[in-house]
Amino acid sequence: MGFPFSAGAGPAGIAAPADACDCHIHVYDSRYPAAPGAALQPPDASVADYAQIQARMGTSRAVLVTPSTYGTDNAPMLGGLAQLGAQGRGVAVIDGHESDEELERLQVAGVRGARVNLSLGPALAPQAIARIADRIAAWGWHLQLLMPTAQLPQLAPLLRRLPVELVFDHFARITPEQAPGHPAHALAMDLLSDGKAWIKLSGGYLVSPLRSVEDPGLDALARSFLDVAPNRVVWGSDWPHATASAGHQPMPDDARQIERLAQWAGDAATLHAVLVDNPQRLYDFEPSSKDPKD
Repeated sequence: MGFPFSAGAGPAGIAAPADACDCHIHVYDSRYPAAPGAALQPPDASVADYAQIQARMGTSRAVLVTPSTYGTDNAPMLGGLAQLGAQGRGVAVIDGHESDEELERLQVAGVRGARVNLSLGPALAPQAIARIADRIAAWGWHLQLLMPTAQLPQLAPLLRRLPVELVFDHFARITPEQAPGHPAHALAMDLLSDGKAWIKLSGGYLVSPLRSVEDPGLDALARSFLDVAPNRVVWGSDWPHATASAGHQPMPDDARQIERLAQWAGDAATLHAVLVDNPQRLYDFEPSSKDPKD
């Protein structure tokens, strides 16, 4: 049996804890136009498709992120979020000029963060990043950042003074070869230890020179974050892997991805923190239905 946008055929070889959360997925729907110049325009991928992947991984909660494909159009993400219900949360893309009514609409729908993607197109001015952070601060949302590692240290003064918590997705785009020693890694570690930031162990295949989550270099990189702030690390599959559909790397095996997370975590308590406790706090989920000590 094949699975939509996922290699492999079997379930994960680990038992995910109750209320485990996949903190980074996208939905794609060709009924909505792509933003002008969108680099990735993958095939349609729905919440119904993703349910098959959840069953393989053993997760039950998910965080939908508006992808770069749609610019600031959050409608596809919100449509998927309505299908996920209480088990879903969203990260929207905004420009900071939204009305209070629009932000309230997103809040009620389940949005708990705003994403700024600096890895594509012209750089967003620091003033624009600050404007977005100021708009979402009153709602208690976080600012999710995706940027080249060369840009991260340049924005350090701004990032330290923003009035919101930060979330770096995809290992903060730091490669195994850049840690330790790279200024971006040092800054991410500082922000994590200071309680200013979170990091997603998502898209390991994106930062690996082998283009694979099997890259042994990812072990030390993941552990560097887990060792400094185990209560500020979350995980995401990055399904449906738009870069794989575009031919940039092989299609990942999502069951294997969660097995690799278990290897990085090293023990059941850390795995529970990454999959349940930390997402619960970051995304404002209801308390877990099952205590790990039960």
